[in-house]
Amino acid sequence: MSNIIKKEGYPYAFDATACATCEGRCCTGESGYIYVNKSEIFAIAEVLEMSVNEFALKYLFKKGYKYSIKEKKRGNSYECVFYDRVSNGCKIYNARPNQCKTFPFWDYYKTRVDELKQECLGIRDD
Repeated sequence: MSNIIKKEGYPYAFDATACATCEGRCCTGESGYIYVNKSEIFAIAEVLEMSVNEFALKYLFKKGYKYSIKEKKRGNSYECVFYDRVSNGCKIYNARPNQCKTFPFWDYYKTRVDELKQECLGIRDD
């Protein structure tokens, strides 16, 4: 079985095996927003065994009309509060937001493949 993922309309493919060695480049680096919707908030709160209100107060902030997961600063970098450096993984993987599930297949990168290659070691020319 191949670990190469291709999506129609994208000029690149993704080798999922690269995630094991990349040190969470998609979860760390420049500051950004990790948007979550209502159903994702409920799912993450459940995984963390927290009430929705407790989860929201501890891990979310409002940006305009949306909610984003907080980041923590580490040196000159930022990382998602749910990124676990020890395991090089996500503490809420089974309930991670759709934004995370769909990376690296974001419309933004369709015309910025060189930028994406700097971010993600798993990008392969299609």
